[in-house]
This record gives sequence, C-alpha cells and structure tokens, in this order.
Amino acid sequence: MLPHKNNNNIHTSISISNIITLLFLYLYLCLSIIPLTSSLNSDGLSLLALKAAIDLDPTGILTSWSDSVPTPCNWEGVSCTTNNDRVTQLTLPSKSLSGYLPSELGQLTELTSLILHNNNFSKTIPSSLFNATNKLIVLDLSHNSLSGPLPLSFTSLKSLIHCDLSSNFLNGSIPDSLTELTALTGTLNLSFNSFSGGIPASLGNLPVEVSLDLRDNNLTGEIPQVGSLLNQGPTAFSGNPGLCGFPLRDLCPDGERVPDRLPEDPNPNPIAIQTGSAQDQKQRSGLLVVVVVVLVSLGAVVVLMSVLVLRRRKRLNEGEEEGGFEKRKVESEVLGSGEEQKGRFVVLDEGFGLELEDLLRASAYVVGKSRSGIVYKVVGVGKGLVPAGTAVAVRRLSEGDDGGLRFKEFEYEVEGIGRVRHPNVVPLRAYYYASDEKLLITDFIRNGSLHTVLHGGPSDSLPPLSWPARLKIAQGTARGLMYIHEFSGRKYVHGNIKSTKILLDDDLHPYISGFGLTRLGLGMSKSTTTFTHRRQNSNQSIVTSAMSSKVAASSKNYMAPELRVTGAKFTQKCDVYSFGIVLLELLTGRLPDLGPENDQKELESFVRIAFREEQPLSEIIDPALLPEVNAKKQVVAAFHVALNCTELDPELRPKMRTVSESLDHIKIQ
Repeated sequence: MLPHKNNNNIHTSISISNIITLLFLYLYLCLSIIPLTSSLNSDGLSLLALKAAIDLDPTGILTSWSDSVPTPCNWEGVSCTTNNDRVTQLTLPSKSLSGYLPSELGQLTELTSLILHNNNFSKTIPSSLFNATNKLIVLDLSHNSLSGPLPLSFTSLKSLIHCDLSSNFLNGSIPDSLTELTALTGTLNLSFNSFSGGIPASLGNLPVEVSLDLRDNNLTGEIPQVGSLLNQGPTAFSGNPGLCGFPLRDLCPDGERVPDRLPEDPNPNPIAIQTGSAQDQKQRSGLLVVVVVVLVSLGAVVVLMSVLVLRRRKRLNEGEEEGGFEKRKVESEVLGSGEEQKGRFVVLDEGFGLELEDLLRASAYVVGKSRSGIVYKVVGVGKGLVPAGTAVAVRRLSEGDDGGLRFKEFEYEVEGIGRVRHPNVVPLRAYYYASDEKLLITDFIRNGSLHTVLHGGPSDSLPPLSWPARLKIAQGTARGLMYIHEFSGRKYVHGNIKSTKILLDDDLHPYISGFGLTRLGLGMSKSTTTFTHRRQNSNQSIVTSAMSSKVAASSKNYMAPELRVTGAKFTQKCDVYSFGIVLLELLTGRLPDLGPENDQKELESFVRIAFREEQPLSEIIDPALLPEVNAKKQVVAAFHVALNCTELDPELRPKMRTVSESLDHIKIQ
C-alpha cells in the first residue's frame, strides 16, 4: 500500500504545478492587455461611454476619441483644466450625432459647460447626469429628440446660469423646485416641448433678469401673477392654448378678451387698459360702454381729420399757404373695397398731441438723407397742450421699384413696429399713409448721432467722449437691441445697425433709430425725391449730403460677412456683428473702413490682428481715452466682447442677451 500512496502524492504535486502555471499565464495575459485601457483617466473613460452610446457620427468628430492616450484633453470638442487634466467643457453642437446620453457623463465632476444642441440624441435624460456635475454653468441640449420628464436631480445644479432644453420631446410637469437653481440669471428655455399642467407660482421667485421661455407646450391654467413672471412678455407663454391671464390676450374665464387689431401678432397694443382677472358683471358692462364710446369718438376723429385734410388740400390748390411742410399730394378718400386707404394719419401714442395739420403748418429742416428717404426736423407752432417749439422727426419714405406696400401691409408692419417700446429705442409716435406719400413720425433726439460725435460732422459741438460715457452708450444700445430681438416670436431684426443709427440726447443716453425700415422693404432703393423748403439752410443741406455719401460708402463694413453674398437673409446674428463693429468704433474712435492709408483694411481685422500680435493698447484705442489709465481692464474686457460679436462664423457669435449681460458686468471703478 505504501507505493500506491507515493504515486498519489506525485500526481497531486503535478496537478498543483499545472494549476499554478496556468494561473501565472492568465495573469500575464491580463496584465499585457489592461494597461492599454487603464492608462486613460476616469474622465476619458466617461467620454468613451458617450462615444459607445452614439450610433451615428457622420462628420467623424469622434474619430480622435481613443483609449490610447492618458487624457482626453486633446480630443475634438473637449476642453480641460490646466492643472489636473479634468474635463471642464464638452462642446459638440450641430454634428448630426445620433444616440443617447449615458449615465457615465454624470461622473465628469468638473464639467462647467455641456453643449450638445442641434443633434439627434434620444431617450430620457439620465437622472445620474446631474448627481455629481453640480458645477455646470451652461447646459444646452436644445434641438434634439430627448423625451421623458426632467430628472429630480436637475435642481442640484446650483451653479447653472444658462439652460436651454428647447425643441425636444420632454414631458411631465414643470417642477416647483426649479427655483432651487439659485445661480440662474441667464436663460431658462423649455419651449417647444410637451410639458403639461400649470405654471408653478414658485417660478415668480426666479431673478428678474432670467429670460423665461415656455412657448409651445401643453401648459394650462392661469399664469401666476407673482414676482418675475409679471416681467415676462407674452412671447414667453404663447403657443399654449390652455393658458390664460396677463400678459396674454386670452383672459381667464371670469375676464374678457382684450381686442386687438392684429390678431396674428402675439404682442399687445402699446396702449392698453389692463384689467384685473376678477370683475363682476357690472364692471364688464361698464367696460363695454367705454369701448363703444371710444369707438364712436374715433369715428368722429376720422371724419374730422378727413374734413381738415380736404380743406388743407383745397388751400394748397389755391396757393394760399406760405412755407410750411410742403406736400406733393394729400388724399383722404377711403376705397370702397376696404383693401387700401389713402391719406390716413394714425397716432400710435395717446400722449402724442400733434395732428396732421400741425405737421403741415410747422417749420421743417432737413437733418438727414439715406436710401430709405429724407429725415426732417419739424418744429410745431404750439396748440392746446403742445408747447410751441415742440420738435419731432419726420421720415419721408422712399418708394421701391414695386410702388411700395399696400395700406393693409403697411399698417400691419408699422403698427407692429409701434409696439416696440424701450428706453433705448426711438419710439414711433404716428404715421401717415397715402398712395404716393408715407411718413413716419418719431421723437427728435437733439444731440445727433454717435457717428457725428465720434467722427465729426455739421453739428460737431461735443467734446471727446469719456470712457464712462462710451460704456454707457454701449450698454444702453445693447439693451435696446436685445429688447428688439426678444420682443416677438417673429424674430425681429434691426437690419441696419451702425453708428449713424444710434442717436444721443443731452445726457448722452443712446437711442436706436431706424428700426423697422428693413421690414418695410424701404432700405434698398435710392431716393429720387427732392424736397425744397424755403426756410431750409442750403449750406446745412450740402454738408449733410456730403456726410451721407461718406457714411454710405462705409456702410458695407457694418455688414456681416454672410450678408455679402447674393440672396443672403438677415438674421439676429447679423445685428450682433453690426453691433460689434459699432463697439469697436466706440473703443478705437476709428471708422469701420480705415481708408487708403491703412490699405483699405476693415476695423474688425485691424483690431483682431493687433490683439493676436499683442500690440500695445495705446496703439489701438482712441487717443482720447489714453489719459484714463484706470480703465484699462474695462476697455480690454469691452474689446473681447466686440471681437466675440464679430466672429466670421455666425454660430460662434453670442446672442444679444449675452452681449448685454457681458457689458453690464463691466463696472466703472
């Protein structure tokens, strides 16, 4: 039995030896493979999970994403910190990527910017995405195919400033807890989704400066009349048939619908009587009586105006009138078809006390000429509550080759323009329409244009602008242009921003003029009308014409590069570019076209090259600013804003809200 026992020991030792050998071989193979993957840090592995979740990458943007490197910081669309190679930004907009968002993205704990708009990401937003990424400042997942409700963890983003989740298929209710996004001061855009239920009253606790957009969802009920919700325009709530209450025209069941002459425009009239949401039958009857009285009164005013115009026309034909605002032809007939009216004078502002007869009788002086027509300063003689010497600006519009807009088209556009009221936009007070004469009446801003103040002109009487004055002009202009862009869902654009369109009052408060002329289609044909006024100063007219020619020659330099192609269309990003050129003008004191002495360089390229070559600031800025040495950091910050606005790629230009906020952050020391 002893030999048999020894044989068993031999077999046992051989078996153990084989197992140990196999184990070492397995460990060797594992160790020879694992380092190839584990050399990539944890952020890189999280991004590779995103790559694996993407089914389609038609542009090949993710080709550089490989596990053969230790860090993802050189991958396309990825930005990192400078000290520890952590991912801070993931930017892959408009790449036609298809797939879903993996939960591993929530492990990017240093991520501050996640921009994936205009792709085709689907499925739900993983709840773990926001568990650890609480340093996010910018979140843009708009224009995808994401579905489902907002995850509860969404409100953990305590650093979030800008959030755009628009144009997806998100549903469910809007969480009450959105107000826990305590840093939110930019945009909260949830439009064009399928959110349902009511609007939480807690949203009124959001900061006033937040731009809220809840358009085109399935929201229902009354809009809460609390806090910052009262500061939102009707556009923020339009496209929700079940919503009612201010600022919408659809009042809730215990109210009445506010009448509107332009039902297709979602914005209320500039002059409106606001009524409470709870009124009894007696109050509603009283309102009806007031409306009837107003309509009858308006009818009487129209009849009276017609009589006055006919009398005026007769006096003109008989040659009895001396001087005044000479008219070629004034008509007051109303066509039986109702499609067009002639000789109609319409006041848009109830505080505007001048009538057509006052304008005809007043003294008029040419103060500007452009392709859209001639601008006159008209000084009234005083009547009733209107003091003598009251001045308004009257723009006499040129006619295009097509003979101009018919009355209904003209009325629709002009009354839409008249609704835009902002402290930094010249208000439209009234207009006149006839088949061969169209006038726009606005406030007269007496200190002339920014162009004249910066570069001189016939009324050059102001000292050089200080830095605080220039910053004030830039900030005010940006606010006005932002308001135009955000006023309506029709995506208003100005279309002709330049320094001649920015007017200054006695306090150097800026006003944007000329808004709406591109909507009227009156900016492309050169005026052939000559207007002679016997009281006009001929020397002033000659100088003004010369200045207009000089300005027109450089107007193309305000034009965004994408507009310099035949058939291009104006967009809000074109306005942003033009504003950037105006801002560079303010900072450098130079014209947009630097002239033959600078090889016909454009101002934008001159400044961009100067910053790239790190030239001294003293060689770039307006010499008048050199004594203000304490403003150097502020001036440089403004330059960066201007260069962002004038990026060649319109996708890289910020929205005017971002521009305005950036300028407002620049404080005078």
